[in-house]
Amino acid sequence: MARLAQTHGLTEVQTEIVSTVRDFVDKEILPVATELEHRDEYPQAIVDGLRELGLFGLMIPEEYGGLGESLLTYALCVEEIARGWMSVSGIINTHFIVAYLLKQHGTQEQKDHFLPRMAAGDIRGAFSMSEPALGSDVSAITSKAVRDGDEYVLTGQKMWLTNGGTSSLVAVLVRSDEGHPEGTAPHKSMTTFLVEKEPGFGEVRPGLTIPGKIDKMGYKGVDTTELIMDGLRIPADRVLGGTTGRGFYQMMDGVEVGRVNVAARGCGVAQRAFELGVHYAQQRHTFGRQIAQHQAIQFKLAEMATKVEAAHAMMVNAARKKDSGERNDLEAGMAKYLASEYCKEVVEDAFRIHGGYGFSKEYEIERLYREAPMLLIGEGTAEIQKMIIGRRLLEEYRLQG
Repeated sequence: MARLAQTHGLTEVQTEIVSTVRDFVDKEILPVATELEHRDEYPQAIVDGLRELGLFGLMIPEEYGGLGESLLTYALCVEEIARGWMSVSGIINTHFIVAYLLKQHGTQEQKDHFLPRMAAGDIRGAFSMSEPALGSDVSAITSKAVRDGDEYVLTGQKMWLTNGGTSSLVAVLVRSDEGHPEGTAPHKSMTTFLVEKEPGFGEVRPGLTIPGKIDKMGYKGVDTTELIMDGLRIPADRVLGGTTGRGFYQMMDGVEVGRVNVAARGCGVAQRAFELGVHYAQQRHTFGRQIAQHQAIQFKLAEMATKVEAAHAMMVNAARKKDSGERNDLEAGMAKYLASEYCKEVVEDAFRIHGGYGFSKEYEIERLYREAPMLLIGEGTAEIQKMIIGRRLLEEYRLQG
């Protein structure tokens, strides 16, 4: 087992779960990841294997057929999966954010209806906040829901929906002005709807269209899509939690989980980049010796390993904070910010160690070089994380008097 990024204080069950996932990654993901990524092919066999391991129910309570594990256990599994292929961790992430939203905020009927099938992997989750005209400014959402008897009619266009095609349940955040007088703050007039649909592309239910996959620089295999609602009718009992106007707070709670996930992905990709770099440095020879023996390369390896360790420690801290029931937006923001930035830097250093061969698609580092930038954007940019961190620090260190 590698010495880097060890996590102390795990239970025997946690250790066994993470070890099982690591073995699965080594045997089932790493040997095929680059080939599938180059073809932009959905990793169905890998997903089926994760389903057999029970990973889709990892954080879902035992009463609903899940394993009832902690966010820390989940984050450590994501770290291992991202080490194999980051796209697979994206498939897991969106599913668990929806499961978490249901567990924390759903009505009892919603939990009973969805969670057992989500734990079994029969229902795959996705969630949607972003729109074509907005990025981090969630308050600028224009998609809306209008009440019509016992239903709501949803209209609007959503963007950057991970698992948009393969999912069968989407948590969608829209404006809902019902019961909220004019002048109400935008974040207080948003509602999360639980939208069931058929997997696939085109019209997946009346009033709902998934146009197709967005072609991306990296993060391939997993389907990233738009979602178009045009007169989409949703029963009132599919409002998350049963009450309108709470969607923004619900989604932000879920995004905290997502930020820990992105931090874990950054840790996993950085670990893999370090492995590739340190191995290549011992295989490549220049000037009559391994390049690993050159001081310049040793300095790079030292910096890379330190960044891997630091990012892992912050990610673990953020997960444990959330598991304790405490507010963790500061820790999650710091972990996501540091892990994504360090991931980019570690991948680039590994790329540099590979020299010209790093530019070849025959080498795995080329794939990682295209994947790492997504982590700088997903679940909020570095600038958004710094805003969150700064505001929370001012709350904690506010001058008195």
